[in-house]
Amino acid sequence: MHWLAWRLPPIDPAPGVPPAAQGWWALRFTPRVALLDEALLLEVGSTERLWGGRAALQDLLRSQAPGMPQGDGVQDHPQTQNLAWATGPTALQALALLRLQQSSQPYPQRLPHDLPIATLTALRPHAAALQHLGCRTWGALRALPRAGVARRFGADTLAALDRAWGDAPHTLDWITLPEQFALELELPALVEAAPALLWAAQRLLDALQGWLRARHQGVLALELAWRHDLRRIDGVDLSPWQSLQLRTAEPLQGTTHLRRLLAEHLAQQRLAAPVNRLALRSLQTAPLPQASDSLLPPGQGKCSDSAQGESWHQLVERLTARLGAASVQVPQLHADHRPERMQRWHPAIAPPPQTQSQCSPAAPAPLMPPWLVRPPQPLALQGSRPCLHGRPLSLLAGPQRVEAGWWETAVQGDDSDAHGLALRDYFVAHNGVAGHVWVFRDRATGGWFLQGVYG
Repeated sequence: MHWLAWRLPPIDPAPGVPPAAQGWWALRFTPRVALLDEALLLEVGSTERLWGGRAALQDLLRSQAPGMPQGDGVQDHPQTQNLAWATGPTALQALALLRLQQSSQPYPQRLPHDLPIATLTALRPHAAALQHLGCRTWGALRALPRAGVARRFGADTLAALDRAWGDAPHTLDWITLPEQFALELELPALVEAAPALLWAAQRLLDALQGWLRARHQGVLALELAWRHDLRRIDGVDLSPWQSLQLRTAEPLQGTTHLRRLLAEHLAQQRLAAPVNRLALRSLQTAPLPQASDSLLPPGQGKCSDSAQGESWHQLVERLTARLGAASVQVPQLHADHRPERMQRWHPAIAPPPQTQSQCSPAAPAPLMPPWLVRPPQPLALQGSRPCLHGRPLSLLAGPQRVEAGWWETAVQGDDSDAHGLALRDYFVAHNGVAGHVWVFRDRATGGWFLQGVYG
């Protein structure tokens, strides 16, 4: 076994956020992660080969740590210099080496014999007494008679030393992930403007990113809620909550884009009262598709990782946040044989309502043109032949019969899609002026209509 003790840059404690959330991000690299005293302990001996070796895994941990800069050159970034980690054959030895590194003491020649007494938590209360006995290292204490040490300092001291040495198993409380992300955060001061909530929300977004990475998921919908600071009556908290929901066009993990979307939405919010508490929870997640590395050298081809510009889904989400969901829409296939009813429009980032008609879209007609005329245009007749632009049309292919819509009630004066029973015979027609067009004869009235145009 091989252990890594990791200490993140010191940050102010966040009331309401469980301590285990600090280690969610590390579960992506190993399933055995625990918090012990001031360090995050990772058992990496069984997984480091999957990440390219110990050195490669340490670089990945450093680049993926919460709050660390992303991208090239992260190893040289000044902020990474505040990170500290140490490795050892047991969890307590790795923690001891981390503490030794922070105290700037010389590195021991022999492990674990030369480790100072103060680097083991269980020995710290007895450090002064042990120094009077001439014991300044783990090895010196281990050389004393065990019965006498147990009577003087307790059996727990010997048990902790055995665990640190690797002679006894060390049971740790492993960090586990909740099924759904939901965290609340007590704000250090009252917030009176909605955009100012972003500062506190970043803590929750970092925890969300760690949770998503560990579950290999991307978020599709989340909810940010805040509680107003109002008085209590008879001990009952009457402070109301206000919330907003955020949807993304595709699963994502990055907090940069989520923060940008939250900023767009919060800029349109107005707080009814000062806020003292913030909550974030995931509403919908999905497996995150793994990125495929390009076979082309950097900077060549459309698959290059160095492609610049905003992705399509980020543009859609930003425009939706600014203009509203009804202003940015996408088509959805609909099970109907009437051409003008084969698709419907819905907001781009909202999931379409699941109805029976949407589960199995109707197959388009074999001769259907790429452009439809909406609504269908009535055609004049010369005798029994339909005319377009003053010239009769020659029927080249057809008829293809469509009978649909008997389940609907006809709506009079509706300028959108046709409603009600449709009895039509479709033809491909042509004349020298209009070219190839798609027409149909309404069998109920005998009238002819232009439905589509070919390229």
